[in-house]
Amino acid sequence: MTTTDKQKDIPAAAALRVAVIGLGSMGFGMAASLRRAGFEVTGFDINEQMVARLVANGGRGAQTPAQAAQAADVVVSVVVNAAQTEAILFGADGVAETLPDGAVFVSSATMDPDVARNLAARLETTGRLYLDAPISGGSVRAAEGALTILASGSAAAFARARPALDAMATKLYELGDEPGVGAAFKMINQLLAGVHIAAASEAIALAARQGLDIRKVYEVITASAGNSWMFENRIPHVLDGDYAPRSAVDIFVKDLGIIQDMARSAKFPVPVAAAALQMFLMTSAAGMGRDDDASVARLYAKITGTDLPGEPQT
Repeated sequence: MTTTDKQKDIPAAAALRVAVIGLGSMGFGMAASLRRAGFEVTGFDINEQMVARLVANGGRGAQTPAQAAQAADVVVSVVVNAAQTEAILFGADGVAETLPDGAVFVSSATMDPDVARNLAARLETTGRLYLDAPISGGSVRAAEGALTILASGSAAAFARARPALDAMATKLYELGDEPGVGAAFKMINQLLAGVHIAAASEAIALAARQGLDIRKVYEVITASAGNSWMFENRIPHVLDGDYAPRSAVDIFVKDLGIIQDMARSAKFPVPVAAAALQMFLMTSAAGMGRDDDASVARLYAKITGTDLPGEPQT
């Protein structure tokens, strides 16, 4: 396993053409980082306004994934799940129709490792390369070119994609020479992230029910052993009563569901992750699936009659 820190000078940026498929909060930030590094960037998104925003920032727009991939050296796919990744690759107007031989498809979606291996095998039989490269860090770090990338794939795929990867990340983990390893690492991260969000939400809602000043609770816990990155990052959303989605509840319904499938297949118990999944499922079922994942705290508040900032008084 190799870890690469971001280099000050990105080599050969002007010589590489990069397509970014999916220009949401993460994908747009990644595309902007690539543009700052000097790459020729073409973007596609089903939301035409996001494509127009990229064009306004010096990129090029495309009407389909296939059009974006024409003449690209690297395609970075920043979609939500395996099904969308498969459609981007092999669906109508998919990139496999037009991606040049020897170009590399960089898949950033969180998915089951077996699915990543299958998609890679299908693409690589066509003479293109596949890099399994899930991302971590959130939209702010994406915009700063400061992501962590958990990647696995062939040496050829890494060599082709490395300048683009270095433009998007401050930390690149090279985790193996076969696709699927990066996906497996990401699922371990998602297990912990989902559990930590559920635990943070439970704790802050219980603090509110106890009549504590929850802003002071946040101050104390972030300076104490019970702190976690998720507590520190998500609980301000609860304190502000702001549940605009930075990362939605339904993302963890998906990711913790994948973990359950992986664990069942391996006959490995994951009871803590299973409990966290149920909290995200209940939050989604209560109508908050597209809201910020800190909304798990709102669910606790609703079912216990506890008041939180920005919520209707009980």
